[in-house]
Amino acid sequence: MGMIVGLIQEKGTAMRMNDQEYFRSCIAKERQLAQLLGHQHIEECYESAGSLWDKAQVLPQWTRDWQACGPLLARYRVALSFAPAGEADGSVGNSGNSGNSGTPGCAGGTVTAGGTTVTLTDHPSPERALMYAIVKEVVHRLEHHHVARPEAAAPLHPHP
Repeated sequence: MGMIVGLIQEKGTAMRMNDQEYFRSCIAKERQLAQLLGHQHIEECYESAGSLWDKAQVLPQWTRDWQACGPLLARYRVALSFAPAGEADGSVGNSGNSGNSGTPGCAGGTVTAGGTTVTLTDHPSPERALMYAIVKEVVHRLEHHHVARPEAAAPLHPHP
């Protein structure tokens, strides 16, 4: 089973999170977001491991699917920035390159979504790190009421 570097590093050795633990952490973050978006009867069926359901409706896999995550980015207007390994501030944009096939920050570095910073090496790919950061930021905003919850939003037109 592949290993993914965990969040905690101590005395030069990294704590590791295996693929199953990482997968479960993504599902937990998706469950948290679903609850904040108003889903009340969330279940994960044994037959469809990794998919959350609200009654008969399958919920989006926000941390694992761009078609689900992309709308969060636009809806909550999450600003993104990247920083190569060793940079404290993500405002350098895409200028940092770690030398991996032209992809900024592939071997290290961070991605910042709004006020949430995620280390790229904690995830299987830079894309997965980016999706996770976006979901984590939206969860933070909903928990701290930085944005109106969808059900509390006023309609655009007052007439039905």
